[in-house]
Amino acid sequence: MIRSLYTGATGMIAQQLNVDVIANNLANVNTIGFKKSRADFQDLLYQTLRAPGTVSSTGNQVPTGIQVGLGVKPAGVTKIFLQGDTRNTQNEMDIAIEGKGFFQIQMPDGTIGYSRAGNFQVDSTGQVVNVDGYPLYPPVSLPQDTTITSIDREGKINVMQPGTTALNEVGQIELANFINPAGLLSDGKSIYKESDASGTPMTGLPGSNEFGTILQGFIEVSNVSVVEELTQMIIAQRGYEVNSKAVQASDEMLQQAAGLKR
Repeated sequence: MIRSLYTGATGMIAQQLNVDVIANNLANVNTIGFKKSRADFQDLLYQTLRAPGTVSSTGNQVPTGIQVGLGVKPAGVTKIFLQGDTRNTQNEMDIAIEGKGFFQIQMPDGTIGYSRAGNFQVDSTGQVVNVDGYPLYPPVSLPQDTTITSIDREGKINVMQPGTTALNEVGQIELANFINPAGLLSDGKSIYKESDASGTPMTGLPGSNEFGTILQGFIEVSNVSVVEELTQMIIAQRGYEVNSKAVQASDEMLQQAAGLKR
């Protein structure tokens, strides 16, 4: 009975973490470039009261043994980097990646962050930056008198200026990718950081070496499915309830055992 109290408690803690992850997914359903997460769990160490294959006193081999589970533990929270839907904005500085890859963002501390959020803007100096003012890397600056900005599928940035009829190339978008994107560190603000688990970044031009292509005038929205997340939340809630029932049942059994009298 004491064992089942602790086992039920681990189940309640696990389902609480599961709901936390689901709630974060739902909170970011409209976050540009957001990738949903999934909580993964493992069963805890088993208490072996009799090992399978033990020979009994009569010389017969026990086929199954007795192993009692001690609950569950969180094993990880995995980012799911499935492609999100693209939404047409008709904004020439909005760009989406169709396929694999991340935009590279120059962080204030000099390091490089990685993002799928392509809602870029132009600051007062003409530099292409994200919504927090962090510049795109490699840096791209548009002339002050730019009238039209064109970004092709290979990431070439061309502009048209007054008095000209031809587009002039002013920059090139480079993408980065990782052998294990799920190992990236979430740094907030729709930016990921490199980690030992993700491996070192591989950079290249859009459309080459399995990198995705660029789509101007579109943004990639969150890959969260509200219906799926709500279904998972109901399952997690029911899991929490049944684990709490196991704790309650164990408590009632202990109460009856403690109240026994000769």
